[in-house]
Amino acid sequence: MEGGAYGAGRAGGAFDLQTFIRQPHTVLRLVSWVFAIVVFGSIVNEGYLNDSKESEKFCIYNRNRNACNYGVTVGVLAFLTCILYLALDVHFPQISSVKDRKKAVISDIGVSAFWAFLWFVGFCFLANQWQVSKPEDNPMNEGTDAARAAITFSFFSIFTWSMLGILASRRLKDITFQEEYSSLFPTPPPPQS
Repeated sequence: MEGGAYGAGRAGGAFDLQTFIRQPHTVLRLVSWVFAIVVFGSIVNEGYLNDSKESEKFCIYNRNRNACNYGVTVGVLAFLTCILYLALDVHFPQISSVKDRKKAVISDIGVSAFWAFLWFVGFCFLANQWQVSKPEDNPMNEGTDAARAAITFSFFSIFTWSMLGILASRRLKDITFQEEYSSLFPTPPPPQS
């Protein structure tokens, strides 16, 4: 990440895709986006199995529909949140107000912490329901790789969202420093002619 203060002095520059993609928070957000796709995609594609006795499908996680619903819901919402914050990251250099930048970064910290918590709950819930699943419910072992993938990537998502929160808190320190610095040394008004 390039050093320096945030604020009006950096606002209004041209968008550089290579610089944007190389930023750590952009990489982590893209990784979190992919992990969310893996989790909800795995559950949607192979998380529901046909019951040989009944005509309806059941969830591979201990026949608990809530486990599949939670995984799909959190995955889809995390996917959408990643897209929203990627758009905010693209727009961030154009924000000239230090207060508006601060609000954006504080929301990023809160949202990242919230998603890390939701992924932790999702990992615990899916892993627990997978552990207590009965082998006779799935004699042909259909969808077991997808179920394990959803659990694994839920676990990885805890760390990616936590790291996003940590990076956002570092950005907040930079913004706060710039705000304090500018209040100590205000810029002189332009000369009048």
